[in-house]
Amino acid sequence: MSTEISTRRPSHRLRRAMVLAAAALLASSAVTACGSETGSSGGSSGTGPSSTPSTGATTGGTTGNGNTTPGQSSSPGSGTAGTPSTPSAPTTSGGGPRQVRTGVYFLHGEKVSPAPRTVTTPTTAAGALRALLAGPNRYERSHGRTTAIPSGTKLNSVVVGRHIATVDLSGRYDDGGGSLSMQARLAQVVFTATRFPSIQKVQFELDGKPVTAFGGEGIVLDEPVGRADFEDLSPLVLVESPMIGDTIRTPVRVWGTANTFEATLRLKITDAAGRTVANPYVTATSGTGTRGTFDVTIPYKATRSGAGLLTAYWDSPEDGRAVIEDTVPLTVKR
Repeated sequence: MSTEISTRRPSHRLRRAMVLAAAALLASSAVTACGSETGSSGGSSGTGPSSTPSTGATTGGTTGNGNTTPGQSSSPGSGTAGTPSTPSAPTTSGGGPRQVRTGVYFLHGEKVSPAPRTVTTPTTAAGALRALLAGPNRYERSHGRTTAIPSGTKLNSVVVGRHIATVDLSGRYDDGGGSLSMQARLAQVVFTATRFPSIQKVQFELDGKPVTAFGGEGIVLDEPVGRADFEDLSPLVLVESPMIGDTIRTPVRVWGTANTFEATLRLKITDAAGRTVANPYVTATSGTGTRGTFDVTIPYKATRSGAGLLTAYWDSPEDGRAVIEDTVPLTVKR
């Protein structure tokens, strides 16, 4: 096919049509450059970056539902090495709103740990934060998942622009608690929001007023904060997928981030019979003071299907003992 380039000057009518088209294109670009999500009603006041999660392919057998009921299945999660915040591909039912599987971050001990939830586009970030504020469900609580966020905290809005989410919460959010509790509740919101690739940092508001110092401890928030600002609240091995309550099948894809000695870690899978069916060494992209990513597919051969466990740990360089960073209850299928 050949391409011809005309040297004739466009007519007055054609030039006017071209100007109108260019103006429409600029207006469209301005609308998609920034956006907001209304947290209180779930409606969208824009189509911001957070409403378009990535849709990378999934390798391995990991399924689960938004309520983390073991043994049930839904859309598989996905993740990309180097991008620890990757919700699953959206699914559409009858041409209606799309459902996106993501994770909200509760506490396991004193560290963040994701739990699966399903949210509806386009208000995906707002939906995830509302699910976070609702707290862990019964199954998650029975496996040690807690929250530092005060009960009754409401989400007013989420506005996303230039990869920063401005999260406006009700005044209840900064009630009570010491320094660790204050840091933990901030981390929970930051990790939940930044699981979406369009969000890299969070800035906070309380009832519409910007927060520069948080709580009685006076935590400085004069700039947007990201995951790196809460390294002390992240386990040295943070498994992003599979999440608590998921059902796995062989081979299972496991991905997340790590900051271990020489970037080495181990991922042990235990089946329903209590038997170790996989326990490979894994190397992250970096470690020893710098958090890297890992993304591996692990084959296993379970002796019995049922309640199992994924244990993330590393071997101490001093005495070789296993230093457990997190445990993820799963349903392991043969």
